Amino acid sequence: MARNIADLFEHAVDAAPDKPAVQVGDRGVTFAELEAESNKLAHFLSSRGIGAGDHVGLYSKNSAEHVIALLAIFKVRAVAININYRYVAGELEYIFDNADLVGLVHDEVYAPLVAEVAPKFAKLKTIVAVPSPVDEIGDDEFALIQSYGGVLLADAAEGQSDARDFGPRSADDIHIIYTGGTTGFPKGVMWRHEDFWRVLGGGIDFMSGDYLEEYDQSEKAKQPGLVTLPLSPLMHGGAQAALLMHLFAGTVTILEPRFDPVKTWEIIDKYGVHMMFMTGDAMARPLIDAYEAGRADGTPFSGQTLFAIASSAAIFSKPVKERWMKAFPNAVFTDSVGSTETGFQGTGLQDASALSTDGPVITAGAHTAVLDEDGRPIDIHDPKNIGCVGLTARKGHVPVGYYGDPEKSAKTFVEIDGERHSIPGDMARVEGEGRLTLLGRGSNCINTGGEKVYPEEVEAAIKFHPDIYDTLVVGLPDETYGQTVAAVVQPTPGATIELEELRTFLRTHLSGYKLPRVLAIVDEIPRNAAGKAQYPRAKEIALATISTGASA
Repeated sequence: MARNIADLFEHAVDAAPDKPAVQVGDRGVTFAELEAESNKLAHFLSSRGIGAGDHVGLYSKNSAEHVIALLAIFKVRAVAININYRYVAGELEYIFDNADLVGLVHDEVYAPLVAEVAPKFAKLKTIVAVPSPVDEIGDDEFALIQSYGGVLLADAAEGQSDARDFGPRSADDIHIIYTGGTTGFPKGVMWRHEDFWRVLGGGIDFMSGDYLEEYDQSEKAKQPGLVTLPLSPLMHGGAQAALLMHLFAGTVTILEPRFDPVKTWEIIDKYGVHMMFMTGDAMARPLIDAYEAGRADGTPFSGQTLFAIASSAAIFSKPVKERWMKAFPNAVFTDSVGSTETGFQGTGLQDASALSTDGPVITAGAHTAVLDEDGRPIDIHDPKNIGCVGLTARKGHVPVGYYGDPEKSAKTFVEIDGERHSIPGDMARVEGEGRLTLLGRGSNCINTGGEKVYPEEVEAAIKFHPDIYDTLVVGLPDETYGQTVAAVVQPTPGATIELEELRTFLRTHLSGYKLPRVLAIVDEIPRNAAGKAQYPRAKEIALATISTGASA
């Protein structure tokens, strides 16, 4: 049998058809219902000539229909292309072109943008619009969808078979995840289905490193399941991977179209959520603020069904962790590290008595390596290498490359000692016994007077300040030192921050060369919908601060 994403989902359907699979608002969808609806859409796509290797865009917020469309695309061996629903016309045009879309499934609210962009692409002939669950589609909106050849989801599914009568699939089928584009244009990372399953879908046990067999996860689906809540949008690879991993194991996944801290706690208490996945302080801080404040009527939230709270892709700082651990003393907290180009690279169980003040500390996975300046692996288990800093890499199950970009592929996916490694540019410090502290993306590293400063280390220190809610740190050009450290800061409501006061506070945490020399105050730190840092925008803000003399 093929170790293919569609097959792995179908195994769970066969094992537990009546179990709930997805919950969105008051709507629950069982595995059998998800199977039937995705089969109908898959047959429609097939009737339009879409099959193995064809690229179909998914331009949608979190919804049951998003999951149905994703599975339908897998079932016909096509390639799902995740599209950021915050894109403006120019960005949408880039992704349609770069990904060579022949099909598109989109929320009907984006019809005006699709109408502007889609007619420019002759190959894009199959477009399905998903109506809002709240508002009916008006005549004008329906006419707009028809103008670019779009059909409504219900019309696409009408008359289509709900049978699973598709041909055999392959472990070598390709799945593409487009990066968030936080440091440039998004790039499509191409994974073989089996490799994606191994490193992101639970095909290798994240804690033990043991390899699973094809039916191991679906066997678990026969047992009482957990209730999971990934908070990030499915348009990002991490949330998509969490969803698929839970589907493979027969676990119910609760989805919300928009992150709302208060509503999140209401959902946790209503459905008895066991596991929650979030993106560092960007979600953790507003969530714990809302939890401590309680409901509007003055009654507290419980949340005590939570036994696993996982953070990834951004700093989960020590001060915020301490508040969480005080509120949930019996829960297990983990920091996980990885990227679109590597998948899972390691996880760390968080101990309240030994929290790091730097970046996340993780135990490296079996296939994770750290490379020195010459590109040679550092022995991360040798005590002599404690303190060494290098590039993280992953070997074993790694992507095929970037779609349509052999030059960038050659730079990121490199052969070392006869084995392919993925080296996306993240830096880490060796802590001994296979443990690493993640320091952030090397491209963001600041070189000031010959000294290297890693932004995430400075950000973690700044977040200890009681008057600072969120921050990003960037490097700016400097005639004397080459670069200088700049902090973009969002104060807590009602607080004020001065540069010298901040520098004085940080002297007990950081060396002098790491202290910010520029401070920019903002109402909100620039982050994407998943909470990931938007460093280019933060740099623009800091440069504008210098030009106006606001704080330097």
